[in-house]
Amino acid sequence: MARLGYHLSSEEHPAADLVGYARAAEEAGFSFALISDHFHPWIRHQGHSPFVWSVLGAIAQVTTTLRVGTGVTAPIMRMHPGIVAHAAATISTMMPGRFFLGVGSGELLNEHIFGDEWPCAGIRREMLSEAIDIIRDLWKGDQTSHRGRYYRVEGAQIFDIEEPPPIIMAAGGKRATKLAAEKADGLLSVVADRSALEAFDQADGAGKPRYIKLAVCYDEDETEARRLVHKQWPIDAMPGRLLTEQRLPQDFEAIAELVTEQQATDSVLCGPDPQPHIEKIEGCFDDGYDHVYVHQIGPNQKGFFGFYQQQVMPELKGLESN
Repeated sequence: MARLGYHLSSEEHPAADLVGYARAAEEAGFSFALISDHFHPWIRHQGHSPFVWSVLGAIAQVTTTLRVGTGVTAPIMRMHPGIVAHAAATISTMMPGRFFLGVGSGELLNEHIFGDEWPCAGIRREMLSEAIDIIRDLWKGDQTSHRGRYYRVEGAQIFDIEEPPPIIMAAGGKRATKLAAEKADGLLSVVADRSALEAFDQADGAGKPRYIKLAVCYDEDETEARRLVHKQWPIDAMPGRLLTEQRLPQDFEAIAELVTEQQATDSVLCGPDPQPHIEKIEGCFDDGYDHVYVHQIGPNQKGFFGFYQQQVMPELKGLESN
C-alpha cells in the first residue's frame, strides 16, 4: 500500500515548531514523518539543528497515529550505537508501534565535532554494520557485552524496551544497498533509482519497505518559490560526495556560491500547480517506492499542508491514510 509522509527539517525549524508540524502533518492526513538528525545545519542561513531525541519525545505527546522515524541517525561516531539503541528504545515505548529508526553512515559535517578521524566510505559501512548488530543485541533486553573491530560494550542492559522498532537504512550505491538488504528492515534511497531497488530485492530486500524523499516548495508565486529554494536549500544540487566530506556549514556556503538558481531548483517542484506533485509522487510509487515523504522547503508549512490536503492527496491513487 502506498504511503505519503512528511519531512521534519531540523535544519530549518526550531524544536517547538517541529513538534507543531508533526501534529499538523497527522491532521492533514500524512501517515508518517522522518525527522533529520543533525548537529549542524547544512548552511548557517537555515539556522537550526535541535537535538532530535528531545524533539521526538515531545512529538510522541502530541500525535496518536503518525509513524515517526529518524531521517537519518548515524550511530557510528558522534553517538555510540549503545546510546542510539537506548534512545530509540525509549522513544519506541512512548509511541508504541509508531517509531522506526532510520540509520546511515553520516556526514563529516556532523561527525567531526569531537575530533575523531573521518574514515573512508568503506570503513563507515563496516562501522554501521557493526553498530546495527549492537543495537539489535541491546534491544533484546539482555545484559550485553561486545568487543568488535570498532566498538566495545561492557555489561549494558536496556530495561525500557518493548517491541523493537524497525531499522530503515539510507543507502546509495551497490555495496550500501546490499548492506541495507542484509541488515535493515527497509531501504531509504538517496535518489530515486530503479536499479537500486532491483539490487535491494536481489540481496534479500524483497518485500521490505522502500522510502524516497521528494523536495518541493509550495508558494502561490513560483518565482518566489524558486528564489527561496536557491537561498535556503542549495544542497540537493550538490553531488553526494561533497555532502559527506565537508566539515562546516561555511564549507557548504562556499560551494553554494557556485550553484545557480536553475541548478538548485532542477529537482525541486516549485509553485502552486498540484499536477506536477501528483505525477511525481505517483511516478515514485510506480518505480517501486511504497513510502514517499515530502520536504516543504522554507517557512510556509501551513500553506503547504493546506495545499496537499486539498489539492494533492485527494488525487493520489491507492494512497493509504493514517
